Amino acid sequence: MAEYDRYLAQDSRGDFKRRNSILEALHLDGWLLLLLGTLISFGLFVLFSASDGSQDALVRQLRNFGIATAVMLGASQIRLTTYYRWAPLFYVAALLLLVAVPLFGVGAKGAQRWLSLGVIRFQPSELMKLAMPLMVASWFSRYGIPPRPWPLLGALLIIALPAALIVIQPDLGTSLLVAASGLFVVFMAGVSWWYITGAVALFLMSAWPAWLFLLKDYQKQRILTLLDPESDKLGAGWNIIQSKTAIGSGGWPGKGWLSGTQSHLDFLPESQTDFIIAVLAEELGLRGVVLLLAIYALIIIRGFTISVQAQTGFGRLLASSITLTFFVYVFVNMGMVAGILPVVGVPLPLVSAGGTSIVTLMLGFGVLMAVSAEKRVITQ
Repeated sequence: MAEYDRYLAQDSRGDFKRRNSILEALHLDGWLLLLLGTLISFGLFVLFSASDGSQDALVRQLRNFGIATAVMLGASQIRLTTYYRWAPLFYVAALLLLVAVPLFGVGAKGAQRWLSLGVIRFQPSELMKLAMPLMVASWFSRYGIPPRPWPLLGALLIIALPAALIVIQPDLGTSLLVAASGLFVVFMAGVSWWYITGAVALFLMSAWPAWLFLLKDYQKQRILTLLDPESDKLGAGWNIIQSKTAIGSGGWPGKGWLSGTQSHLDFLPESQTDFIIAVLAEELGLRGVVLLLAIYALIIIRGFTISVQAQTGFGRLLASSITLTFFVYVFVNMGMVAGILPVVGVPLPLVSAGGTSIVTLMLGFGVLMAVSAEKRVITQ
């Protein structure tokens, strides 16, 4: 026993002698930072072509990434205990902003989803994508894991309220993503498979009533177009048909950077935002898509690694939910562009042009780095 104590004392002195690296001092995860930097650089490369070589578009995107990076650095400095305490306040603030959208929001393209502060315009629903997992993870950490029936019911109400407010905007796609970010926490908290089976059965039974009474005409049209894009080639099916054409024409090698025809001849709509992956596939080919998928996969693997190494239940739930939400972003966008999912207006993470979505994603990665830093602080 005495020898074991001396071993621990020597090991502790060794730990104290080791100086923190710059990244550790700044609470940054080196691997995650490298992967994000690679993805952002690759995204700027693709966006420059998708915008027909527009320097203005590139400058705007660089400005967005500059703001987002500052937000990420700030978020990574906050201790998880602080996130735990302030999660309810963040959730309520995001909820109030969602309530303000139908009252004071700015409309665009037939939907009222934005709030304008004069200088900037943002979507409160994007903030809820992070506020939701924070709140649900904090909720379960307070009431125990795995969740009992009443705390589970409370979590479902926490998820349902903002999801309903976003549906009203109307924005069914974002509503489903926000709900998913909370449901991922419920799943990772170890909810009984009986509950999961019951939820799936309830969802299947409600599909037909939802089609009749909940979905709007344009949402029904998107689903019908998914099943048969050729039924309205010049209307609702145009986006998917042109996207598939761009992807197929690229082949394995691609047509070359700045040499795509679908985007540069304006056949492909939303080429800088929702359908930017089609530009990548046409110009850089399947090998470019595989490279992008590899970067995404490594980011997701790193996120799950941070989750597994987290020191608290709150940290594990939060990190895994942020990582799974990021995966769903990638899956839904690529599935939408490939024609296997309905068009729901989800940008390709950190590649598509945008402001609020980029800042929110980088804020999430800042929280992920805070979870990673928690391990280093506790063990040193």
